[in-house]
Amino acid sequence: MWPSRWWGAELDDAHAEAAATAAADALYQYRDTKPSAPAASPLDKLTLVCTKAQAKAVQAGLQRGQAIAAGVTFARNLGNRPANHCTPTYLADQAKKLGREHELKVEVFDRKDLEKLGMGSFLAVSQGSHEPPRFIVARYNGAAKTQAPIVLVGKGITFDTGGISIKPAAEMDEMKFDMCGAASVLGTLRAVAELKPRLNLVVIVPTCENMPDGRAVKPGDVVTSMSGQTIEILNTDAEGRLILCDALTYAERFKPAAVVDVATLTGACVIALGHHNTGLFSPDDALADDLLAASRASLDPAWRMPLDEEYAEGLKSNFADMGNVGPRAAGAVTAAMFLKKFTDKYRWAHLDIAGTAWKSGASKGATGRPVPLLTHFVLAQAR
Repeated sequence: MWPSRWWGAELDDAHAEAAATAAADALYQYRDTKPSAPAASPLDKLTLVCTKAQAKAVQAGLQRGQAIAAGVTFARNLGNRPANHCTPTYLADQAKKLGREHELKVEVFDRKDLEKLGMGSFLAVSQGSHEPPRFIVARYNGAAKTQAPIVLVGKGITFDTGGISIKPAAEMDEMKFDMCGAASVLGTLRAVAELKPRLNLVVIVPTCENMPDGRAVKPGDVVTSMSGQTIEILNTDAEGRLILCDALTYAERFKPAAVVDVATLTGACVIALGHHNTGLFSPDDALADDLLAASRASLDPAWRMPLDEEYAEGLKSNFADMGNVGPRAAGAVTAAMFLKKFTDKYRWAHLDIAGTAWKSGASKGATGRPVPLLTHFVLAQAR
């Protein structure tokens, strides 16, 4: 439904963008592993009637909408692929392909590289799977090297059983969507690379499976993160924060203007906000305001959540610098507080997309969110 403020309004870039993204959404059809699915109907033409004075803005909106729609489709296709197809290696290969198509610098690190970097937390999650972990770093350089980049970090758990703290069987198939954070930041990279703004963007994706193998990490194990802080793993199903914390430490080397991590992190965020708003956490008011503005402009809503220091009390451990979970109450907040412990060297925000990254039921499938929000946020940083 069009927002009521548009009725009777003159066309502008926002209308044009919304028309382009809505058309792409209506035509989307997943076929990668379902060849029997009908082919999506092609869109021959999209016509917007406007005055000459409006034409430039409308054209810009269509161009932006087309790029965002392509990024959303890219993210949806990755999210919808089953986990035996979309492995960490496949994600890395797709990032490399994106790099070739858009002249991006893409690096992929393997287990030995991660060991050298000291990513003990990330490696702990991956050790129960026969699928090798991958750490993807992709860069779009649209400005001078001296300009600090925006860094996006996406959680890439390509399948999450919960590990030794195994999940219930019901709806576990949907845990293929636990890499939608990774899919969204790669989709955003695709959109940005097409639009070519004057800024620098770095996308980081730690990706692996979380499996209950005989080598898997156990509740009570203590691991050392890349930052040197130790973590008592009280629940192996709180694995997303364990791979993100090492990626957030790695992000320091880019001396970023800001870092935003995106993750299907907590069921608690779904309980708090349902499936409409993405959970937004940040100790930086200006950064939070920028992300909220982007969410409104992109029609990809988010809601800011608290980060009071009192919530960190629940992460205390007798055997390590911190535990990886707190009490049940405010679980989305304590998860964000955990990540915050690894972000003291730059401006940081966290988007919990557990409620918005995919739909269940008859319309089951990845949504591609928050590619629109992230793209608007990144574009707003261009100088």
